[in-house]
Amino acid sequence: MLPARLPVREAVAGIVARKASIRQERLSGIHNPWGHAIALTDPWAFLELCESDLVLKAARQVLGPDLILWDSELFAETGRYGAFLGQGREGRYWPVAPLAGAVVLLAVGRDAPVAEAVGLEEIGPGALAGLDAAEPLYVVRLMPATSRFVRDPDHPANRACMEEQVLVNYSNRPLWLLSGSDRAENDLVSGFSSAVPVWAAGVTPAEREET
Repeated sequence: MLPARLPVREAVAGIVARKASIRQERLSGIHNPWGHAIALTDPWAFLELCESDLVLKAARQVLGPDLILWDSELFAETGRYGAFLGQGREGRYWPVAPLAGAVVLLAVGRDAPVAEAVGLEEIGPGALAGLDAAEPLYVVRLMPATSRFVRDPDHPANRACMEEQVLVNYSNRPLWLLSGSDRAENDLVSGFSSAVPVWAAGVTPAEREET
């Protein structure tokens, strides 16, 4: 793993300062160095936090030893995530079979953030008790490695995600085995490279517009 080039608090502060101009969907997968977040911040700083003992210790207490990181998202304000939960959207877009997992919540604007893991079946607005609605919140989404991440775009969760969060496509997200063993033969290869632009295959943007 490459070392973080930017401290997490500094990376978070940069996003918070620009929150009015950044669409929330662009902060999905912010830990992914091969995703669109690279244009906004340093994903390696967030990936290092996802892989930290702070997150792993909290997650293991809920999910056990076999853990896969499949998504994370920064909310510039905890209140925005509270609204997301209030709409019943956490879990709606999880392409995981059987459906299981946990979110790890980190108030990353603090000097010493505390990680709290909450099982997917228990997550709700009450999980945010004790957090200031105005402070930034980092949400790490993990699944047990006994479940399978479904990359089929026609999976109901993937379809719902692409309809309701048009900038997010979970079907091509990379997965990180953070702890233990992959017991469901997940695809741990896809997603670890940038998408090849169409013109690289011999079609220019102008030609594409003409087709």
